[in-house]
Amino acid sequence: MSLQELISNYGYLTITVGTFLEGETVLILGGLAAHRGFLLLPLVVACAFLGAFCGNQLYFHIGRHKGASFLANRPVWQKKSEKIFAIAEKHQNLLILGFSFTYGLRTVTPFLLGVAKISAVKFFLLSMIGTFAWASIVGSLGYFFGYALTSMFGNIKQYEAAIFVTLAGVAVAFWLIRYLTHRR
Repeated sequence: MSLQELISNYGYLTITVGTFLEGETVLILGGLAAHRGFLLLPLVVACAFLGAFCGNQLYFHIGRHKGASFLANRPVWQKKSEKIFAIAEKHQNLLILGFSFTYGLRTVTPFLLGVAKISAVKFFLLSMIGTFAWASIVGSLGYFFGYALTSMFGNIKQYEAAIFVTLAGVAVAFWLIRYLTHRR
């Protein structure tokens, strides 16, 4: 199976699942794949929005129902969470609209906003707007990244497998480093 067939067959699902979990790199790769013609940019953005929005809602409701007891058993995390609670108290709407753009906090912030007992309706609506903006902007950045690569290297077909593998490897390495750092 060629790279193009692999991306065409599983790209949208990978973007949806990847953005549910975290996803900036997956979305940039999706935008790059759209530039190469393997995927359609509007569907890349739609899948990223769907995955990230559903993830936000899940993490928010887990935080709302189980978060306080979870944090009570982890004093170190509770202390670190105070920063988000302080920002939420002063700039609630902006935090909900913009947390998607903060790398590494996209899954933690909805959980903590749920703990903070933010209105579920407010979170739903503002998260929808912020997540759509995030998916559109980051997906488009991936698309234009592909355009920039094409401008710099001409026909990138001969390099595309190496580009996708390298970017995916970098994403896995960042995730692994972050995971191991947080485990300590």
